[in-house]
Amino acid sequence: MTELTRDQVRLSRRISLVLRHRPETAGLTLDANGWVPVPRFLAALGITREQLDVVVAGNDKKRFAIEPGPDGVDRIRASQGHSRRVAVDLELPAVTPPAELFHGTPRTNLDAILREGLRPRSRHHVHLSADVPTALVVGRRRSPDVVVLRVDAGIMADEGHVFHRSDNGVWLTSVVPAVFCHVGTFR
Repeated sequence: MTELTRDQVRLSRRISLVLRHRPETAGLTLDANGWVPVPRFLAALGITREQLDVVVAGNDKKRFAIEPGPDGVDRIRASQGHSRRVAVDLELPAVTPPAELFHGTPRTNLDAILREGLRPRSRHHVHLSADVPTALVVGRRRSPDVVVLRVDAGIMADEGHVFHRSDNGVWLTSVVPAVFCHVGTFR
């Protein structure tokens, strides 16, 4: 995978803003499942298909998905991470999670998490990682001082909590009660 240029990273962030949080800023409306036709998307953002394809292919987290729509026209959506204000159903099936999942967060959030658990806040779901290195990367986007929480996902599932796995491998659930969160510090 080729590292994106500064301009391509800026475009990736703009695509994320439009597809995850504020489609109206580009004059777009997402369908019920978060999709928008690629030709309409390109016109709205004033970019070429080549620019879009480079950003989608070069995105290290596979944040975007492109596939043919029912009409044969390619469509694009964010794989997960939508704000609550953007009503989408990604149609992800319920999946049995592994026994443990992980969540990286700045250390300053730890006390609140240990009291209240993990909440989706402005998102549709709590995002969890399958391994510690990925959780560290996610947590370090906000702070270099990161705590990784081990989540008892298997026990949660046994107790009726529902999990989904997005197309790019992010594990999603509605909440993680504090009792299922265990602290581990990784540097």
